[in-house]
Amino acid sequence: MDIWSWISELPNSEESWAESNSPLTFTLSSAAAGKSHGNVDSARSIQLRAERYTFESNSEAFVTFNICFEGFQPSKDIKNPVWVSDACSLSSEQPFLPLVLQLLQEIINRSPAVPESTCPKSQLERLKPEPISWIMESHSPDSFSSFFNLVFLTRLFWLCACDAPSEVGSFYFQSLLGPNIEALTCKEAPVLRTFLVSSGVDTELCFMRTLGYMLAKWIMLREVTVGLQALTPLSGRQQFGISYSKEAHGFWTLKGFAPVNAMKLTHSSDQRSKFPVIGAEESLLRYALAHQQLEAVIQLEYSVEFQDGYIQVNARVDNLRFHVAKLGFSKKEDDMDYFEEKHFPSRIRVWVGPEVGATYVSGLSLGRSTNNGETEVETQRFVKGDFGKTKTPHIKAEARVATKNKMKNWRWDQDADGNAAVFDAVLCDNMTGHELATWKSYGNGNGNSGNGNNGFQNRYSGVNRPFTKAGGLVFAGDDYGQKVGWRLSREMEGSVLKWRIGGEVWLSYWPNNVRSSYVETRCVEWCDEIDLPLIPAKEK
Repeated sequence: MDIWSWISELPNSEESWAESNSPLTFTLSSAAAGKSHGNVDSARSIQLRAERYTFESNSEAFVTFNICFEGFQPSKDIKNPVWVSDACSLSSEQPFLPLVLQLLQEIINRSPAVPESTCPKSQLERLKPEPISWIMESHSPDSFSSFFNLVFLTRLFWLCACDAPSEVGSFYFQSLLGPNIEALTCKEAPVLRTFLVSSGVDTELCFMRTLGYMLAKWIMLREVTVGLQALTPLSGRQQFGISYSKEAHGFWTLKGFAPVNAMKLTHSSDQRSKFPVIGAEESLLRYALAHQQLEAVIQLEYSVEFQDGYIQVNARVDNLRFHVAKLGFSKKEDDMDYFEEKHFPSRIRVWVGPEVGATYVSGLSLGRSTNNGETEVETQRFVKGDFGKTKTPHIKAEARVATKNKMKNWRWDQDADGNAAVFDAVLCDNMTGHELATWKSYGNGNGNSGNGNNGFQNRYSGVNRPFTKAGGLVFAGDDYGQKVGWRLSREMEGSVLKWRIGGEVWLSYWPNNVRSSYVETRCVEWCDEIDLPLIPAKEK
């Protein structure tokens, strides 16, 4: 589906437009719809059409694009377009910039509501054209094509799934989104990274929450629709979600986004039964849990020191931020308790270091020792005596011994994997000491969320809660101890090295304010390359 190439090759002049062999209709997807009333095969399709026109006052030519549905009930031939673009001037240096801006703006305006968001979409009513214009100029048509396909698929999602009959929505998921689902991961699309960085974090969140909502809906439909699994088979290690990294101002930053139901399931209470029984309330709970997205920011601070005979590279955790956003629910929903349930981070693993096989690193030093748990033993002795008028004096002694273990919710570790430094944080129940990411039992198994040994009941309230009020998690540099460091050969001075940065996040769900026996843990992994400039500062 190379829509951008077709748009870019549209003819300029009126004569070429009329005489060109290039079609002015691009069929996005088509499929046979069976026999019609006239016993003739009919076809359903979604089409993109281009129309050229000029104003009478001047000779400037414009082109507009529209989307049409054909072959769907109730009308077998829908001639009126369901979407029309703004006019694009063919004499402009970038004639199709207005089209790209319009698609992006409409995606942002329709992004799913996130109740706790502090950035209302009304403040993003108009995208700045300069970053988009620069992206179109600085990237090749082939590179920009994959990004435009993603943008067009996303805008078409709102049109087909929300503003069209259900027959059109089903056709879009099966015949258009399913075969092109890899476009939503954009593994090989540097244009998406450039767009997210240059457009600002507020636009980034709106755009990524729309992609998360699309993926969540597609995965839900794939799980319940017969035949859709065969059309879009998934490999065992395949996971959906987008991540990218950047280096700037002494920071290495990795950002990752993943819908919760697109993450790999490591274990759940359903695995104990071949045929789990899911009631109406349980279905409501799982529907709410499926409309959530993990949004992660892994930010490390680094420094470079040039010493006699070697280069010292230091890094430390500056900020680790993890937020589980609820997609698409308003505060007016009935059965609000179920829609307030959400997953929570139960383990965080971050690594950074030189590329695999690097020979220029002579040593790695970690900055935190393995912590041994503290145990306090308290001894109390009591002596009681009675020297009254009794003939026999009476003396009684008692001794009590109490043991206290100091336990925190999060256990921090540093480790090494080759020359990569690993930062690990594991959430533990401070009542039992169990690690939640691997704990497969919960409560007493009777579905009552309030009767088990659950130290995480009402986990988003109270002074000792392990999460923020909104259910997120923030770690600062003081949690992970001192910095880690590498010694590099002085021969690398003046070069820009490619290092690797990655993160692995486990999300768990335990019932919080509802009665349910359902528990699960999911995991997602991101890894990317990051720049390490080894260029000395110029002496003033």
